[in-house]
Amino acid sequence: MPGLKEVKNKIDGVSKTAQITKAMNMVASAKLRGAQLRMEAFRPYAAKFAGAMRKLSGGTGGGQPLMAVREEVRRVELIVITSDRGLCGSFNANVLAKAHKLIAQHEAAGQTVTLVTVGNKAARAFKRSGKIRRSFTDIMGTFQMFNAREIAEDAQQRFLDREVDQVELVYSRFKSLASQIPTEEILLPIKPAAQEATEANPVEYLFEPSPAEIMAHLLPMYLDVQVYQAMLEVGAGEQAARMTAMDNATTACGDMIKELRQLYNKARQAAITGDLMDIVGGAEALKG
Repeated sequence: MPGLKEVKNKIDGVSKTAQITKAMNMVASAKLRGAQLRMEAFRPYAAKFAGAMRKLSGGTGGGQPLMAVREEVRRVELIVITSDRGLCGSFNANVLAKAHKLIAQHEAAGQTVTLVTVGNKAARAFKRSGKIRRSFTDIMGTFQMFNAREIAEDAQQRFLDREVDQVELVYSRFKSLASQIPTEEILLPIKPAAQEATEANPVEYLFEPSPAEIMAHLLPMYLDVQVYQAMLEVGAGEQAARMTAMDNATTACGDMIKELRQLYNKARQAAITGDLMDIVGGAEALKG
């Protein structure tokens, strides 16, 4: 049985850890509110943008370079978005597992895969793979639309220069506080949004200039919106996952402290019993 001092030191150490995890839980909870509000405020904008693109794509007649589907996809680029920091449970691990699975699928099909990593965790995970073409690190804590625009413009230029035939986003979609779903979306070529079910009273729109000219200006913006939405989803999901992980860690620390205190009481009782036995033994020896 460990000594009293050793057990007491363990209790003190676990108690300090519990204080840290509780504080991190509170910080994550505060950050989550802001991140979730940003994400939920942007979702209607992204939905309206997609709706406008759906109306326009019906009258363009094709011919948009960013919507051109290549006959044969030989080179694929994955944009993998994770957080910059850890201590958020399996949040990043799930996204990275999704990316590894996609890489294996593309390579099995004979396609060359390159990576653009967003977030420190993705950059570190694929550092030795030799597949990283470009990394965007230390931005997920304070990212803005211009960060998403830089990533989207980079992917757009690669696609237009025919250096890649397809670009995919890999990130974690925020569903609820307890659920973040690893997701894969094709960013390029841009596919026309699915047409809605037949409306009772369809409205005919007139465009000036032509839909094709409008699409030429809006498609790059659409890419920015897609990347920014993915980053918002990851930002909110990271804080939700960290809050849950730190709450679980605090609970585990409490359970451990309870067990250590029981062990401490047993060790203390054993020490007292030993002292009493020594006293009784000494008294009996004096009588003899």
